Amino acid sequence: MSSVAIVTGASSGIGAATSRRLAAEGFHVLAAARRSDRLAGLVAEIEAAGGRATAVACDVTSDESVAALAEAAGAAPGPVTLLVNNAGGARGLDPVESGSVEDWQWMYDVNVLGTLRVTQALLPALEASGAGTIVVVSSTAGLGVYEGGGGYTAAKHAQTAIAGTLRLELNGRPVRVIEIDPGMVRTEEFSLVRFDGDAERAAAVYAGVPEPLVAEDVADCVAWCATRPHHVNVDRLVVRPLAQAAQHKVHRVGQ
Repeated sequence: MSSVAIVTGASSGIGAATSRRLAAEGFHVLAAARRSDRLAGLVAEIEAAGGRATAVACDVTSDESVAALAEAAGAAPGPVTLLVNNAGGARGLDPVESGSVEDWQWMYDVNVLGTLRVTQALLPALEASGAGTIVVVSSTAGLGVYEGGGGYTAAKHAQTAIAGTLRLELNGRPVRVIEIDPGMVRTEEFSLVRFDGDAERAAAVYAGVPEPLVAEDVADCVAWCATRPHHVNVDRLVVRPLAQAAQHKVHRVGQ
């Protein structure tokens, strides 16, 4: 009987890469996201590679949808031992004085309340397994701030606070809490979503950076942390590309 891993935001980017990697590590993956068509393709890809996965349509901003995810977890073919809270995203790069309240609300709902909903719903199953792990994929934006990033950094700081608080509250119970904070990661959608589909503006984020992180790099970090012996808790793993020394310090070739 395989251990079950649940990955939110699994339809693209880090979530999809993490689902593939965890399946390769032997987990039965419940791949959760809003876009069922993409999940179907991901599951087919995992199964073709010899892994096991199940698609679960889930919107982390909906109580009902998250309850359905918990129900699917209860019917999964094995104990739920791993939850990867990966669903999230950024919108806009406006200063605080002109930032869109709607964008800020969306970022808080997805990054923060989404993590809260899913964690609350799956915690009983994780604890019942006797060896549960919660991974919170936050960001280096949760460790510092930058101009134009007020809404995103506020949301990621809150997500980081959830991870730290939860670790304290679960002390003595068989569930570890791991926070992974990636820096610059080039995926197919993150910057496109942030800039409302403006491909030129999205590409400029990575201009001159020879090797930003890619989704598979973060998936590798998730898999490494999650497969340590259960008494080993990696509290926080910060991962950036070599070219990025800090949020504000990025080496760009030719610039």
